Amino acid sequence: PIQNRPLKKPFAQAKIVESILAARPDVIALQEMGQKKALAELQAALKAKGLDLPHAEHLSAFDPAIHVAYLSRFPFRKIRRHDNESYLLNGRRLHVSRGFAEVEFALGDYSFSLITAHLKSKRKVAVADEAEMRLQEAYRLRRIIDVRLKASPEMNFAVLGDFNDYYNSKSVKAIVGRGKSQLIDARPGERNGDTGPNLINAKWFPRNESWTHFYGVEDVYSRIDFILLSPGMARELDRANSWIPVVPNWGHGSDHRPVVATFAAGDK
Repeated sequence: PIQNRPLKKPFAQAKIVESILAARPDVIALQEMGQKKALAELQAALKAKGLDLPHAEHLSAFDPAIHVAYLSRFPFRKIRRHDNESYLLNGRRLHVSRGFAEVEFALGDYSFSLITAHLKSKRKVAVADEAEMRLQEAYRLRRIIDVRLKASPEMNFAVLGDFNDYYNSKSVKAIVGRGKSQLIDARPGERNGDTGPNLINAKWFPRNESWTHFYGVEDVYSRIDFILLSPGMARELDRANSWIPVVPNWGHGSDHRPVVATFAAGDK
């Protein structure tokens, strides 16, 4: 345990493993990860259950307690650790607490990159307004996205993680962007038969079960975990096989649910 964050109890750890096994990912991006030892323990627990993800990346930034990380079936071709990102807010220099972890893969002739983030929570802090902090972190993330797209407009990459805000919020809009460089929301949902468009208002998302987080204080279910795709990678998205696993008693492990996206490993 570090600061006010206790270790996950064994039943919670087991439920997290069960939830990941329900998805059986080739690559998983993790937020609220503990120290490197905790990542290694999760990796070993998954392997013991038949899911071998031998390649690991753990990013330590300015938050001493929780981190972002990856486990992967595929080796990393390149790793970029954005662990010293900062911004000015009200005359003070603040840091992106969890940083951004960027990894690149090559599967034969097909390559893609992932950038995972865990933005500032809605918990109030004394140093500054939490929404402004989250927005500034989003701006820093978008700068990385813009650099990548300017260098290679057809680049395959996904920006994913816990953004701690809603799709229509300023911070998520900043990450999504506009125009030709706008990212596409994968927006997976439960496999419960809800497949049609929104017949009430075509401008809105379909009314399928796509929530990812439960906030017990307010008894609110919301979607704050995202997989956003570059225009190039969006063409390879297999929507029929992108979903949110439904695991009994999922909340025993985490207040978030896993979000799964599947892709064809070839440029379209």
